[in-house]
Amino acid sequence: MSKILELFGILKNQHDVDWSNVVDSQYCPYLQKRCIKVRKSQPEISIGTCSVVYGKQATPIIICPHRMLERKQVFIDCLHLLTTHQPGNELHLVSEVSIPGGNVDYFLVSVKDGQVKDFVGIELQTLDTTGTIWPERQRLLQELNVTINPQESQSRKSFGMNWKMTAKTILIQLHHKIETFEGINKKLVFVIQDCFLSYIQQSFYFSHVNQQAQLGDSMHIHAYRMDRQVDQSFKLTLDSRLSTDAQGIARCLGLQAEANIELEQIIQLLEAKLSQETLFSPI
Repeated sequence: MSKILELFGILKNQHDVDWSNVVDSQYCPYLQKRCIKVRKSQPEISIGTCSVVYGKQATPIIICPHRMLERKQVFIDCLHLLTTHQPGNELHLVSEVSIPGGNVDYFLVSVKDGQVKDFVGIELQTLDTTGTIWPERQRLLQELNVTINPQESQSRKSFGMNWKMTAKTILIQLHHKIETFEGINKKLVFVIQDCFLSYIQQSFYFSHVNQQAQLGDSMHIHAYRMDRQVDQSFKLTLDSRLSTDAQGIARCLGLQAEANIELEQIIQLLEAKLSQETLFSPI
């Protein structure tokens, strides 16, 4: 039985699904467009894998960051960090903004008369896999009676979960970025799954991190769990909120923090990207 649990945002055990049509349309309900997770050798084919069952984990492991966009809850849960946001201001969601240390996935921005008044950065991180997920996907399609290449269903190749490298890589990236946010008195939110947070806490020095989020901290960690619903589907639910600062992230890794940028530079980058398309709507 395939370890893939959700494909193109749909639970594999869901009834009355035309899976052939789902695979042909390649539609991601979270991005509201074609899934951008494509096969390297065949970029015209979207892979569509959202979550898997793996090892001893009791709940699904999310392997695609766009799965975290369900109901846009992760953005709603950051609204309180817009500390200078005022009633009447517009909310915009700006993606892929480059700052020292790399790109930030999203900026939730408070805007008045076309000018940025406040913002919070949001980074999404799910677990990376080792090996290839493709044979597992094809086995699932065979189980769902979707016509595939028979040779692909016979492949015994499997995938693994890259806990260690994923954790180390993202902490180093956060270390580079958080100095920028702290230097301009803004917040950066790290959005992950609860099982991934548990691994990080066990594998890195984490005892100094505030287990109850403090508004004054620059680095916030929002961990989400996958709750099973009455219809057996899964709902993304906020499980815990932690916080620390740039020095705290550096302590996790034993590194020295660095990088800075002026507030005006980030505001210019954000204002250049504002449009009707970036207006944030929770619906």
